Amino acid sequence: MSAPTRRRRWLTTCAITATAALLAMPASAASSRNNSPFGARTLARLAAERTQSVGAVTPKVTAEDDDGGNEADEIAEGADQYAEARTSPGIVAPGAYGAAWTGLSNLPSTGGSWRNITDLPYNSDDARYRDIDSNSSGGSGNVTGRMAAMAADDDGYVYAGSAGGGVWRSRSGGGHWRPISDRLSSQSTGALALDGAGRLWLGTGEATTNADAYLGSGVYVLSDPHHGTFSARSRVGGDELESTTIHELRFGGGKVWAATSEGVWSHSTKKLTGAWKLEFAPNPDYLPGGSLASDPSAAYKNIANDIAIDPKDPGKVVLAVGWRSGDDYNGFYTKDADGTWTRITSGLGDLPADPDNVGNVTFARSADGSRYYAIDQSPEQLNTNPDSGLEGIYVSKSGSPSGPWTKIADYQGLAADGSALTTSGYMPGVQAWYNQFLTVDPANADHVYAGLEEVYETKDGGSTWSAVGPYWNFSFPCWSIDPAEQTGACNQTTHSDQHGVAIGSYHGRSFVYVGNDGGVYRRPVNGSQDTSGHATDWTSLNDGTIDTLQYYSVGVGKDLANGGVSVTGGLQDNGQSILRSNDTVMGSDFGGDGGDTLTDPANGCNLAEEYVYLAIQVTQNCAVNDGSWITDSTKATSYNVAPADNATGEARFIAPLAADAKNPATWIAGGRHIWVQTHGYAIRSGDEWKSVYDLGAGRTATAVAASGGKVYAAWCGPCNNQGFARGISVGNADGTGWHDISLPSSGADGTVPNRYLSGFAVDPKNADHVFLAVNGFSRHWTEGPGAGVGHVFESTDGGTTWKDISKNLPDVPADSAVVTPNGGLAVATDLGVVYRAPGHTRWERVGSLPAVAVLQLKLSPDGSTLYAATHGRGIYTIKVRDCD
Repeated sequence: MSAPTRRRRWLTTCAITATAALLAMPASAASSRNNSPFGARTLARLAAERTQSVGAVTPKVTAEDDDGGNEADEIAEGADQYAEARTSPGIVAPGAYGAAWTGLSNLPSTGGSWRNITDLPYNSDDARYRDIDSNSSGGSGNVTGRMAAMAADDDGYVYAGSAGGGVWRSRSGGGHWRPISDRLSSQSTGALALDGAGRLWLGTGEATTNADAYLGSGVYVLSDPHHGTFSARSRVGGDELESTTIHELRFGGGKVWAATSEGVWSHSTKKLTGAWKLEFAPNPDYLPGGSLASDPSAAYKNIANDIAIDPKDPGKVVLAVGWRSGDDYNGFYTKDADGTWTRITSGLGDLPADPDNVGNVTFARSADGSRYYAIDQSPEQLNTNPDSGLEGIYVSKSGSPSGPWTKIADYQGLAADGSALTTSGYMPGVQAWYNQFLTVDPANADHVYAGLEEVYETKDGGSTWSAVGPYWNFSFPCWSIDPAEQTGACNQTTHSDQHGVAIGSYHGRSFVYVGNDGGVYRRPVNGSQDTSGHATDWTSLNDGTIDTLQYYSVGVGKDLANGGVSVTGGLQDNGQSILRSNDTVMGSDFGGDGGDTLTDPANGCNLAEEYVYLAIQVTQNCAVNDGSWITDSTKATSYNVAPADNATGEARFIAPLAADAKNPATWIAGGRHIWVQTHGYAIRSGDEWKSVYDLGAGRTATAVAASGGKVYAAWCGPCNNQGFARGISVGNADGTGWHDISLPSSGADGTVPNRYLSGFAVDPKNADHVFLAVNGFSRHWTEGPGAGVGHVFESTDGGTTWKDISKNLPDVPADSAVVTPNGGLAVATDLGVVYRAPGHTRWERVGSLPAVAVLQLKLSPDGSTLYAATHGRGIYTIKVRDCD
């Protein structure tokens, strides 16, 4: 009998990449059908343990893992919380990120330049780290950050659009990547498309409505994508599509059509100047400038997902419109005889006309025009069916988007076609609102690739399907944890959670390229399968030259075994990375999502790694293991030490965790309660945490810090637009002296605004001297109660009173801060890092990072180097002396 395990699933939690105004997506504001917020979840709902051959293990439900919920709910909750920080207490006006980027770019710069330290392969199957909470041997191989869109041609050029790290180009059929959009103010990709003239079109603003998806700055085009790079001058039209997300770009009738978060727009493909034309918005009063633009639900009222154009008559167009959780306007639209866009109520065949069953939709057309295909996610299923949100996959054999359409797949059928999800307690399409792609083999109209959580293939027009890219290999008899093998007798699969797809050629061979939460993978279009229908020929193209890793956190400690330092960090859906000083390949010692991180400065193998909702694991040997815990559970080197707020769901998705700056064995964790434990990395049980303060029902910590036993805790509650409130509580680690700070609720000039409080930095010389980083946008952009001004505040009396020290800092969300050894202050923002030198009041820009969010800053053990965890371009370092 094999030992039980709690493998971290790859089902995602997502992330944001920025420019222009952020689109918040709380379910409660979006739909009359779903008025309660998504429930908090700890770990995934997993299937019960079952024994397989040669020690194979599948996940097991444990009391701390399962509260009866669904991982899709967990993802949506994370999405809401990430957006809340940047929008509450109001709706952010268009142009906020664009103005912030301009302001940041115009700041004077410090000396020095950033160095990327994670630009090397990141092996999710690294055999050194096959411990109980690692996903090593799952079969995803080398990974990088989420890819939202793909494009490829027949000359070996491949283009990958990342969620937060820009667009990348390969000239060799994948690999040897180079960034080509670093000059843009948005590094968030929504869509990529090559037109008939060979031009590459980029729609910015990731449209997966997930936790960390930023808005974009419009559509750009490259006339020579083989050699050129995107620039502000390559933007199509005016600023009409700024502050939107773009789901798809489609071509027909001499136009490019854009499905956006603010309706469907079109533009001539011949004359690229002039304004975009708004073709259709179902609720125009909710658009910017409309009478209902300030309504909390405005962000969900004009979402368009895709556009299908009749190849025989480009004047006939079908729009797929609707919010994932459902709204009365959801459905398919076409123009009537009077030229008015009208919802289709009948005649589609199996494709639903009922708004309750039309959510996120993706179309694909065959090259010969004989087939149209579609994937449809159902709001009704999303809201009521714990197994799947997939309504189905469909084909129109007339080649017309008007149909009639025939269903060729549903989630039950796909589950029986080699899916790995079913053994993990899920069904295909459980995240169909987030995971979708669809493409047709140009040489065969019946050969289709569909992406959900897994990759599916049909060669007969949908009569039969194969899960050619299964979720992972753990549940298959071929799997083995043996470190001498990557994944036993199983073949490599792709990372899970599919978003983008393209078919192209390299050296005369056709390949399909898929983009997902782990980066880019390829296989021959007509590849081989084993007897279970799983592909035998996937290749990871994440060779280390493409670094789009989405870090939430970073930790640095001495590498006692090799000298130098060991650098770790928590990532969106790529677990915890660990890079030791002599590594040529970075490994993963922790699976699923990686949240906050604690690393012992004196020993980089002493680690505390957060999953979500304060699900903390601790290891004292970097989680190095040969997999022997499979047969002997005492040989696991990672331990679950989650405090009680994890089990009750009373912590934020990415919850704060910190060590006392003077007493590193004292840790602070924040949920509804402020938790303290004093055993450092020797902690072995969640029972060792002590609640020293109850913030109160409905409140949850957003940041914690401690020095010499003095603890600061920031909180919000409610945390969304409806009644948003924030506060600061201060006390001692021994439980004495706790009290709430009186913060004026008005957010008047000079006082702490009524916005999300994201981080503290305590002066190491004086625990009463503390700095506060404030997220969101000021009242210039946010029409909410007490939005206030300012992003950095200072207190010299232990938090009793605060002073705004923002000065010339642009109006950009601040995420983290750190006091440097010389008394300077570095602040991480959604668009880079700024620095205030000791004795100065003005801010400078540190180096010249692309327009990427920096979520956390840490210092090296000797204080000489600043480490920046970016959410889209990996981890960067710069010498502190270069900031002065």
